[in-house]
Amino acid sequence: MGKRGPTLHEIAADAGVSIATVSRVARGVGQVSPATRRKVQEAIDKYHFRPSHAGRALVERRHSALGIVFPGLSGPYYSDVINGFEEEAINARVSVLIMGTHFLRQSVDMVLDMADRVDGLAVMGGVIPEKAVRRLTDRGEPVVLLASGPMVGVATVRTENTAAMARLTTHLLADHGYEQLVFVGNPDGSPDATARWQGFLQAHRRTGAEPPGEPIRTGLQQSHGFIAVSRLLDDGEQPRAIVCANDETALGAVVAVMDRGLRVPEDIAVTGFDDIPMAGLMASGLTTVHQPMRELGAETARQLLRHVEGQIDASLDRVLETQVVIRGSCGCGADEYGDARLHGGSLAKRSRRTT
Repeated sequence: MGKRGPTLHEIAADAGVSIATVSRVARGVGQVSPATRRKVQEAIDKYHFRPSHAGRALVERRHSALGIVFPGLSGPYYSDVINGFEEEAINARVSVLIMGTHFLRQSVDMVLDMADRVDGLAVMGGVIPEKAVRRLTDRGEPVVLLASGPMVGVATVRTENTAAMARLTTHLLADHGYEQLVFVGNPDGSPDATARWQGFLQAHRRTGAEPPGEPIRTGLQQSHGFIAVSRLLDDGEQPRAIVCANDETALGAVVAVMDRGLRVPEDIAVTGFDDIPMAGLMASGLTTVHQPMRELGAETARQLLRHVEGQIDASLDRVLETQVVIRGSCGCGADEYGDARLHGGSLAKRSRRTT
C-alpha cells in the first residue's frame, strides 16, 4: 500500500466489506455484527490503519459542528437550503460552518481544511472534483453530497430534475405547440443543470421535435440571463420559448425580452426552475418547477447527522419530488390555470391562489 498508508477503500477491499463498515469499526460507532467487526479489526491491525485526526474527533464529538459547502452564497436558492440545513443542526445542538468556494483554485485545500473542523461535511455537487470527495471518504470523513448526481459509495440527497424538466418542456411543445425553443443554462460542471438539459432534450425526442444543437451557456444569476438573452435577440434570433435552468436566469431573460419591446408570453414564452418567491410576483407569474429547497437542506442535515453516528448506508441516494407549476409566462391564461400543478403530463385547472 506504499508509504502513504492504507485508505478506507483498501481496508474495505481486504476485509470484503463496505467502506462505511470500516469507518464504523475504526471510529467505534454504529451497529456491526461481532463476526464482521473481528474481520475488519484484523485488516485494520494488519495494515496498522488509524483514522484521521478528524475521525478521532468524531468519536469524541469534539467539534459539535457540521459543514456545508457551496460554489457561492448569493441568491434565494442557497438561502433556503441553508435555512433548512441549519434548522436541523440547531435541533441536534450542533453549529454550522458555511463555505462558498467561488471555484477558487485552492477550493480543494479549503474544503479539506474545513473537514478537520467539523464532524461531517455536506458538499454541493460540482464544487470540488470527484477525486477530492474520494480523498475525504478515504480519510474516514462522513460526507453527504447535496444536489449531486449519485456517486458510488457516497451518500447523496438531491431533487428530481430530468423528468420535471421533460414535463415542462413537453407542455411547451405539445400543449402550446411551440416549435422553436432554446435552453439557457450551462450543463458543464453543474449536475442539476446537466439533468435539466437532458430533460429538455428528452421532451424533444418524445414529441418528435428538433432540439437546438447546444444550450446557451451562461451562469445562474439574473444578470447572466439578461445578458445571454439580450445577445440572442440582438443577433436577430427570436425563439418562441426560452427554457431557463433556474428562476433567476429566467427573470433576467424576461427583463431582456421586455427591454427589446417584446411581450411575455405573447411574443416569447419564458420558463424557469426552482419556484423562488419572486417567481409568483411577475405580472403573469413565472411558469417553473417547484423544488423543495428548504427540505433539501433539512434532509441533507438529517442524513449527515446519521452518518456522523455511523447509522447511514453510504449507497444512500435520496431523491426529493419536484412539481411543474403552471403560471402565465408560458402562455396559459392566468385566470384559468393560476398556479396549477402538472403531474405526469396532465394539467389540472385550478383557480389562482390568494394566500
